[in-house]
Amino acid sequence: MPVTALKVPIERMPLPERPAYATALGAAWQADSLEWLPTLAAGSVDLAITSPPFALLRQKEYGNRIETEYVDWLLGFAEALRPKLADTGSFVIDLGGAYQRGTPTRTLVQWRFLLRAVDDLGYFLAQETYWANPGKLPTPIEWVNKRKIRLKDPVNTVWWLSKTEWPKADTTHVLQPYSERMKKLLMDPAAYYTPKKRPSHHDIGDRFSDNGGALPSHLLTISNTESNSAYLRACKAAGVAAHPARFPAGLPEFFIKLLTDPGDLVVDFFAGSNTTGSVADRLGRHWQTCELDPEYVAGSSFRFLTDEDDARTIYDEIIAGRTVDLGGRPTLSFGLG
Repeated sequence: MPVTALKVPIERMPLPERPAYATALGAAWQADSLEWLPTLAAGSVDLAITSPPFALLRQKEYGNRIETEYVDWLLGFAEALRPKLADTGSFVIDLGGAYQRGTPTRTLVQWRFLLRAVDDLGYFLAQETYWANPGKLPTPIEWVNKRKIRLKDPVNTVWWLSKTEWPKADTTHVLQPYSERMKKLLMDPAAYYTPKKRPSHHDIGDRFSDNGGALPSHLLTISNTESNSAYLRACKAAGVAAHPARFPAGLPEFFIKLLTDPGDLVVDFFAGSNTTGSVADRLGRHWQTCELDPEYVAGSSFRFLTDEDDARTIYDEIIAGRTVDLGGRPTLSFGLG
């Protein structure tokens, strides 16, 4: 499928020569991702996983163009990423839902992005997945809490896109714990189950194998209730504000295990507090991340510290524009292109 170029007016900033900080496996950049993504080597990325800023929707006299502008803007990053993905690579993007401003009706941003990513850019939808966050607050207050005319919405859409129809994936790397009932069934099938034919005409026998865990579903239940992590403690010790919208570590961890092998390259081009990079580092994957806001980049270095007392010094070094070594020079070159 041909890739259609997207003409989206954007403001660019110069790309720095070196990252803000680095570990033995990766590096974090403070830059405009539309300038940074082209520096990655073609076909080098095994997984891109990210959560962009959500759309801010404002109704205007000439119609609600903000939604369209947001989709165009986001597609610019998807277009820049696609040639950098390996043929077996994946692009996972978390897109939360939103209401139209001033009315209890939903925007279609996540579906508009999906359709255009597939139709205009040539991505494939490997699978639609959903992230359920039990700790998510019931918002917007006007419709859910105050008027009580809409339901709580704890679920984000997470599109798993791929460059080709056969991305690398292995569900045995993300098996879930068996339920207590399943554990009993595996120990003594005859005591807990009688073979029978279901109404769907599927024959369910009495041979059950312990495969090390249950197959995961595409509904991922992961709480995002971080309150006293090392990152937050370091932010407090350094006297800097934490990123207000942080990935729970379990979300990138699931997809990194599912879609990559140790030594593969993981990128996040809306890195925020760099949860993705820290998880990839812990799992033995190479990583490269990019974030526009210099204060968020400097604070994200705290995820790699072993001593909170160093936090402010390292933060100031990064803000001053000096590259900080947090664990050895990366085995990948800073400029991958």
